[in-house]
Amino acid sequence: MTEPWKTENWFVSPWNYQPEVTAGLTFSPRIKIHDITLRDGEQQAGIAFTKEDKVRIAEMLAEAGVHRIEAGMPAVSVEDEAAVKEIVRRNLGPEIFVFSRCMVDDVKRAVDCGVKGIVMEIPCSEHILEYAYRWPLEKALDLSIQATAYAREQGLYTVFFPIDATRAEMNWYLNLIERVAREGHMDALALVDTFGVLSPHAAAYFVHKTKERVKVPLETHFHGDFGLGVANTLAGLAAGAEVAHVTVSGLGERAGNAPLEETVMALLTMYGVDVGLNYEKLTSLSQTVRRLSGLQLPSNKPIVGDRLFQIESGIITTWFKNCGYDHATEVFPFRWELVGHRAAETVLGKSSGIDSITMWLDKMGLNATEEEARDILAQVKEASHRKKGLLDEGEFREIVQRVLKTRS
Repeated sequence: MTEPWKTENWFVSPWNYQPEVTAGLTFSPRIKIHDITLRDGEQQAGIAFTKEDKVRIAEMLAEAGVHRIEAGMPAVSVEDEAAVKEIVRRNLGPEIFVFSRCMVDDVKRAVDCGVKGIVMEIPCSEHILEYAYRWPLEKALDLSIQATAYAREQGLYTVFFPIDATRAEMNWYLNLIERVAREGHMDALALVDTFGVLSPHAAAYFVHKTKERVKVPLETHFHGDFGLGVANTLAGLAAGAEVAHVTVSGLGERAGNAPLEETVMALLTMYGVDVGLNYEKLTSLSQTVRRLSGLQLPSNKPIVGDRLFQIESGIITTWFKNCGYDHATEVFPFRWELVGHRAAETVLGKSSGIDSITMWLDKMGLNATEEEARDILAQVKEASHRKKGLLDEGEFREIVQRVLKTRS
C-alpha cells in the first residue's frame, strides 16, 4: 500500500506525517518556484554567463517546469539587458521577472524588456543604511515609494525586496514596510535573509510577524551561509509564504542561495507538497549550469551529486545486492529515475567487500573461486589505497588476470 512517506519512488520517515508534526503547518495550496540563478546565482564569485548561456539555462528551467525566472538585472550591462529581452522574446512559459534597484530608471529598463514582474531592492536595516549605504532613512523610503508606485503604473507585478531584513529590529522593519505599502506599492513582499543568519525557528517567526502587519503574499529569499537555506525556506513555506526563491544547485553570493533541487524534493517527499515540477529534469539542469558556470559541486551533493548513487561500502553493496533494483529505496531515500540521475551502481575501492568483487566478476562474465575472489578483493583494496580513489574496469581486469593466472 502506498503511503505519502513510501511510494515507488521514495521512502522517507513516516514521522514526517504524524499529526503531532504536521499540526500548525500552513502550506499555500499553490507554491511557486522563483528561480534566481541568472541573477543572484551569477553573483557567485567567478561566474559570468554569456547571453547564450542565460538563454540556454532559461530554456532548461522552463523544461523543468519552474514557475518564474528572474532573468537578470538590466541595469548591470547592455549584455544583461539583451539576455533578458531574448528570454522574454522566446516566450518559454514561466513568468519572467527582473531585479532592480528602487529607482525609476531601473523600472523603465524593466518595462522596455517586456517582463511580467520586477523585484525591487532597498536597504532596510538601520545599520546597513548607516554604514554600507550612508543613506538617511528618508532617502530609502522616498526611493522605494516613488519607484514602486511607478512600477504599478507601468503594470508590473512588483515584489518589494528589503535588504538585510533579518538583522533589523522587527518593529522598525515592519513600520518601514507598512509605509512603503501604504504610500508606494507592493504586490508581494520578499522575506530577505541577505546574510543567511536566520534559524529555521526564526524563519517561521519572520513569516508570522510579517503576516500580522502586511497583507500581501510573502516570498522567501534565504541564503545558506550557515547551511540553513533549505531548512529556512521550508520553515517559511510551512508558515504560509507562497513563493520560494532558489538557485540551481545553490549558486549565489558567498555560500549561495537555497538550492532548487533540495527544496523541491524535500517538499515533495517529506511534506507531500508537489509544486508541479518535472523532477526528472533536475539532474540535467544542474549539469548544464555547472558546465556553463565552471562550478564544481561535491560529488555527494544532495539530489544531483555525480556519485550520489555509487556504492563503494561492502555492507551497502550487500544490501543493494539483496534488495535489487525493485526494492532500491531500502538502500536509497529516493530512486535515481525520479531526478533523472544515472542508475545505481557498485564501484570498487578501499571500502569494497566480497560481494562487490562477485558482482563485478559476474558483470564481466568471469569466474573465480572463493579464495581467488578474496585475493582479488585484497588487491583491489591495496590498489585503491595507493591510488587514493576508485578503480576503473581496466584496473580491475588487470588484477583479476593477475590472480587467475596463478590457477594455470
